[in-house]
Amino acid sequence: MPVNPAHRRRTRTLTAVAALALSALLASGCAEAGTAGSQSAGGGQGSAPVKVGLVYSKTGPLAAYGKQYVEGFHAGLDYATKGTGKAGGRTIEVTERDDGGDASKAVAAGKDLIGKGTKIIAGSTDSGIALQMAPLAAQNKVLYIDGPAATDAVTGINAYTFRSGRQSYQDTLTAAAMLGDAKGGKVTVLAQDSTFGQANVEAVKAVLGGEGAKVSSVLAPPSATDLTPFARQVKAAGPDLVFVAWAGATAPALWTALDQQGVLSSSTVTTGLAGTASYPVFGAGGEKITFLAHYFAGAAGTGPEKAMTESVEKAGGTPDLFTPDGFTAAQMIVRAVEAGGDDVDAMVKSLEGWTFEGVKGEQKIRAEDHALLQPMFQAKLVGSGASARPELIRRLPMDDVAPPVKPLAG
Repeated sequence: MPVNPAHRRRTRTLTAVAALALSALLASGCAEAGTAGSQSAGGGQGSAPVKVGLVYSKTGPLAAYGKQYVEGFHAGLDYATKGTGKAGGRTIEVTERDDGGDASKAVAAGKDLIGKGTKIIAGSTDSGIALQMAPLAAQNKVLYIDGPAATDAVTGINAYTFRSGRQSYQDTLTAAAMLGDAKGGKVTVLAQDSTFGQANVEAVKAVLGGEGAKVSSVLAPPSATDLTPFARQVKAAGPDLVFVAWAGATAPALWTALDQQGVLSSSTVTTGLAGTASYPVFGAGGEKITFLAHYFAGAAGTGPEKAMTESVEKAGGTPDLFTPDGFTAAQMIVRAVEAGGDDVDAMVKSLEGWTFEGVKGEQKIRAEDHALLQPMFQAKLVGSGASARPELIRRLPMDDVAPPVKPLAG
């Protein structure tokens, strides 16, 4: 078992340099994923295809993230099945459904897929949608693998729910690894008033507030386009650290507002490194920001990363922030099908405690709560405008950023 995460956080926050960053979006044992052709433990299903449903944001506010996810998924399926598209001798039949960022639409798609015999559903891009899909999976006893949706509430929510991306607490722990003594410091979380944003506020309060920092928040409606009033609220609060958690198309307007209101100059501003499209947004201000990163192209240097990159580029895409989430989901699905066949409970058992080599490096599905333990990265932007590129500062092993255990509900 890893060292108690709370102990690790206390140690890091008392000894690391002063800086803060957060995400801006912003069968046990070690084995390689997807050895195609192995015998399925489920048995009795013959050669019938395995139906997998991808319910994700093809359109809507997070469509760019959905695109990254689905490109990664197809690359991961090719990798995990060694190009056969089969697991346990059976073809994996993928049906894609667009939720458009609407939870009711996602649930309707999920119900329809389940009614047609789908045993595995994956892909949620939005955190609010993930929290609707997880109970649906438990009620119908199907395997559900969350996608880029980062809310901590998905971890431990039920026995049938897993995740293929990181969660907000891992972002916060990556930030905490760069903190000095937080006691007495003023931290303001700037985020959207959404499930994602609120999860980040709670995570910051738990980690930094637990170390003695005074944590406040400024929350903007996700629909807001004029973000100057919220930048002014942050400036008026006079924080030592500004913790930005933002996702979607309004990010350029946010950073423009923060710069114009002098926030980037008056406080230490930290955020997560979002997708490549966001790099020019920061302009010269990018050099003033400390970034944590879930992923950026070239960050990991692993075999799966190389395979993902080659596959995505061959298909005309470009690896980005959430491409690994789709790749990992495919690895998990192949593992589950090979071990469980049509037996969902056997699929669940095969994933619990599984350690494997993913795009980001060694990863583990924690049996106690289905958290996906994984490395995280710290980075800086070099250059500005169209030439801005991330540069790796530090790689944090999965145990160093492991969220606290949250026992499975139900």
